[in-house]
Amino acid sequence: MRDPRSLYELNPDVSVPTGLPLVAGLTGYADAGAAVAQTTEYLLSTLDSTVVASFDADELLDYRARRPIILFEADHLADYTPPRLSLDLAVDELGQQFLLLTGFEPDYQWQRFSSAVLELIERFEVSSTTWINSIPMPVPHTRPVGVTVSGNRTELIEAMSIWRPTTQVPANVLHLVEFRLQELDHPTTGFVLLIPHYLSDAEYPSAAITALEAISAATGRIFPTDALREQGRDFVARIDEQVAENGELAKLVGTLEQRHDAYMEGTTLRSPLTDEDGELPSADEIAAELEKFLAFRRATDDDTPRGL
Repeated sequence: MRDPRSLYELNPDVSVPTGLPLVAGLTGYADAGAAVAQTTEYLLSTLDSTVVASFDADELLDYRARRPIILFEADHLADYTPPRLSLDLAVDELGQQFLLLTGFEPDYQWQRFSSAVLELIERFEVSSTTWINSIPMPVPHTRPVGVTVSGNRTELIEAMSIWRPTTQVPANVLHLVEFRLQELDHPTTGFVLLIPHYLSDAEYPSAAITALEAISAATGRIFPTDALREQGRDFVARIDEQVAENGELAKLVGTLEQRHDAYMEGTTLRSPLTDEDGELPSADEIAAELEKFLAFRRATDDDTPRGL
């Protein structure tokens, strides 16, 4: 295998602190509800970010399968948007930094690309790696978007994963990255969002909101979501109107609601806002938990970061 480091070019003008979390989302296969596309575009457009490493599209992309966009104006070609796959240094709403891997999923050289990502993780002593994906599922849009959680961070799996099948699935390249990171005992988490199958071809804002919440849970980074939530309310309102006007669709959604609720009644997963008895905490208990969280964050920031 050729040197994986020749797949990307580092930006010499950017200094990357060690010990940051890495967040990844690559578009291409099975992006139901456009969850990955929306989330990564939203992060890049709303947060300050700087390119750290750019990957060579000519080595990794099948242009005939996923043709780039070129702008034609009246009688001439005015603009060309090249495919992008890059690692960025980004800053969240509270000024906390993290690394963000976004762009197209490679068509070629998965082993070499995965090795390149692992090399970057080692180079920057990344503290944890979190990635997102989405698949269509027979679930209703009237219930919160659920997730299946993979990786080796059992606290996140126990708290958030509502569906834990044993099955063979078509792989995403980030599955391979996760598999390699698990072998190295590097903290890694994959969130697969379960999107209503009848909305899988739409841009479903609730999917992006859930993705951002999952990333926050895994990394401690905080992201602005007000604009997405407003879009989500408008989107759901339009869907509800269509359901109300279509008896067949209303019956489908009702059936999915019944199945969803029956399944959730049988799961041991409980809301992180409730205690063992299902009771909501008091204001004093919430304040105490917040103080413990902040103390933990301060202690974590002082510790030596965990790399590969």
